[in-house]
Amino acid sequence: MTDEETGRVFRLAYAPGVTPAKWVNVWCERIPGVPVTLSMVPAAEVPALLLNGEADAGFVRLPVDRDRLSAIPLYVETTVVVVPKDHAVTAAEEVTLADLADDEVLHPLDDTIEWTSLPGLPAFTRPDTTADAIGLVASGAGLLLVPQSLARLHHRKDLKYRPVTDAPQSQIALAWPTDATTDLVEDFIGIVRGRTVNSSRGRTPAPHADKQPQRQPQPKSQSQSQSQSPSQKRARTGSTPRRSPQTGRKRKGPR
Repeated sequence: MTDEETGRVFRLAYAPGVTPAKWVNVWCERIPGVPVTLSMVPAAEVPALLLNGEADAGFVRLPVDRDRLSAIPLYVETTVVVVPKDHAVTAAEEVTLADLADDEVLHPLDDTIEWTSLPGLPAFTRPDTTADAIGLVASGAGLLLVPQSLARLHHRKDLKYRPVTDAPQSQIALAWPTDATTDLVEDFIGIVRGRTVNSSRGRTPAPHADKQPQRQPQPKSQSQSQSQSPSQKRARTGSTPRRSPQTGRKRKGPR
């Protein structure tokens, strides 16, 4: 029975800023019988979905509980500062935390960066979400430091961002419940790691039942070969008999 017949679905959760499309496209090509459902939830909620059995795998921001979740680190994001487009920071290609020491920096409750000490001056409020903080930056109420993917996700024409070279960075990983490493999870791990469909852990497509095996040509017996007439042999090989040179009259010598 195929996955489509059993009604299996692969449930994938991901944090904002992550773009899982390239891996999902490979999945759809390789395992078309198992549809994928996508759920974008706040970064802090992805581990809970996995542990509660509401998702099979998810793209998380580290750290996560490694006692119950398995994780494969994928990439590290650059941290950027989001500022109004006329802010002095925009004059530089990149900045440091020291350059922001005199600015009020917003610290939303869903901040995805692990700070040992908060940069800049404390802002007048802590917004609930990064989206709320972006709105406050546009109003001139402060600056915001986020992973670059979130700055792109919340792009506005009246805002700019610049890399902060010495700020902590956020790392993206593929995670899943350690005690629920199913065959579908293994398939997705293989796709994310770039394994081919024929690798040891990749799922290979089943052969079509209606495909007929190719017949191998049977060698002819010696008696069949010898029983062929010369004309049949010439027809098979495509050769033509060589014509013997014509004999002419004897050439007379000098008189």
